[in-house]
Amino acid sequence: MTRIAFQDLYAEPYTHCYGCGRDNPHGHQLKSYWDVPFVQTIAHIFPASHYTGGVPDHLYGGLIASLLDCHGTASAAAFKSHTAGIAFDGSEALIRCVTGSLNMQFIRPVPVNTELMLTGRLLKIEGRKIQIALSLSADQIECAKAEMLAIQIK
Repeated sequence: MTRIAFQDLYAEPYTHCYGCGRDNPHGHQLKSYWDVPFVQTIAHIFPASHYTGGVPDHLYGGLIASLLDCHGTASAAAFKSHTAGIAFDGSEALIRCVTGSLNMQFIRPVPVNTELMLTGRLLKIEGRKIQIALSLSADQIECAKAEMLAIQIK
């Protein structure tokens, strides 16, 4: 089975996000997938050194938050779409979600020029609200985590 990124299953109006939009050539083009189907999501990205922050050779916090935000809403869309019976084969667009809240914890500095791994796990779904636990790691060391409340678009 060919893996299709969740972001590549968004309907056209939702494909221009700077962080993950497939139709934004200037953005990060983050791609999220099932790691453990219907249990955990995963994304990898290799940010360039020009995304450094106030501490040399480390990413600035806004980019870390942006990556977790994009992976979180993609994860929420995937979990919600799975519960709705959507097939993830391109025959139907995923349900789309937006951020209601993103509560971040910065654990340690995130180095530049290192592949980052983002993961997401479903905490709960209540109607249009999807709660996701997120993590960002560099070299298999957790550097940031977040809890997201995503809201399904009507």
